[in-house]
Amino acid sequence: MARLGRRIAFDYGDVRIGVAICDPDGLVATPLDVLQSKDPNLIVKINELVQEYEPVKFYIGEPKQLSGADSPSSDKALKFAELLSSKFDIEITMVDERLSTVSASRQLRDAGIDAKSAKKLIDSAAAVAILEQGLSIDKR
Repeated sequence: MARLGRRIAFDYGDVRIGVAICDPDGLVATPLDVLQSKDPNLIVKINELVQEYEPVKFYIGEPKQLSGADSPSSDKALKFAELLSSKFDIEITMVDERLSTVSASRQLRDAGIDAKSAKKLIDSAAAVAILEQGLSIDKR
């Protein structure tokens, strides 16, 4: 990994944005509260996260089709990345998030969390998967 410091991952969706943070050493990824995509104070809330955690990098999930081609949601995630880039002087890396939501759903189910409760946790769990993948890429 190029430098130590916390990283924040975002799983961007039309309704909710899952968020996860890691420790300064990049060892442990932890889910944070979900943000609402249409919240007029979205940038203010992200700024609060930046002020609290002082991240050195953002990872944003890039939804790809199983074939590797861009999905209809890819453009939305890229626009979210452009918005963050215009507001924060923090490096941004797009992370292929194929199957991150599926993986997160399975992990929550395996942990004994019912489907109704999992709906509230799935976006942040997917952000954890994106963060872990981004950290893994950076360690190469």
